[in-house]
Parts: sequence; structure tokens; C-alpha cells
Amino acid sequence: METVLERTSKADQEIAKKSISKIRRINSLKTSITDTGFIQFTFQGSDEPLSIPKKAMALLNVILDNMAQGKSITLLPSDSEISTQEAADILNISRPYLVKLIEDGAIPFKKVGTHRRLNLNDVIEYDLRMKKIRDKKLEELAKLAQEMNLGY
Repeated sequence: METVLERTSKADQEIAKKSISKIRRINSLKTSITDTGFIQFTFQGSDEPLSIPKKAMALLNVILDNMAQGKSITLLPSDSEISTQEAADILNISRPYLVKLIEDGAIPFKKVGTHRRLNLNDVIEYDLRMKKIRDKKLEELAKLAQEMNLGY
């Protein structure tokens, strides 16, 4: 199931701007989060509380932040199949470079007719692996710079 919110209207953008600080405040309140990791809301006129997982509240925070900026939002299940262009956009690389990566075996793919399709989970896993490698290399560079008294 893919959910795309079309361009955010000015009215929705204003509502999102007003709501985002409230959501952030709720997310930061330790007392409203139960030991099981969810937040309970009660609404006037209803005796039954609404329980929302803390992770969903974090997602709501991201959605409202993007809406407040007037951006469109797309939600995809993590097991979705995506095109090479969509994967390249997620990884912030060119499509030809992505094609090289998948042909070199760095990211699994399958062919559907003449088109290559990638599993979103595989793309996310590749991105996380690359971020870990970058972080490790940056730590090594910082350590070398400190050993050489370069002022970092």
C-alpha cells in the first residue's frame, strides 16, 4: 500500500505549523508515554482512550514537519519494490551509478521484463551499511587529525 499526499495546501500547511510544536511537546513528555511505548489520548465526548505507538507519533512529527514546509509526502511499506530511479533518489545518487552498483552486486535486484526492480528494504540496508562505513572513516580521519595536532 502506497500513500501519497499530494501538494500540501496553504490551509493544511498552516494547521501543520501550529500542530507540530504540540506534537513535539507530547513526544518529549515522559509522563504521557506508558512503559509499553505508546501514548494515550482522550477526546472530549469519548470515554475510550486512543493508544498510539511512540514510533507512530515520531512519524506523525515528520509528516507534520514536511507538511508545514509545503512538501509532498510518500509512505511506502518497507517491502515495496521500487524502480532504479526511485532507489537512486532515496540514496541521493545518479541512476547510472545505481545501475553500476546493482550490476556489481552491491544491491540485489530482479528484472521485470526489461526493467530492474529493487526491494526497498535492500536499498535501506545498503544505505545504512554505507553510512556506517562513512562514520567509521570519519572517526579514523578525526583521530588522525587529533594525533597530528591539526586543530580538529
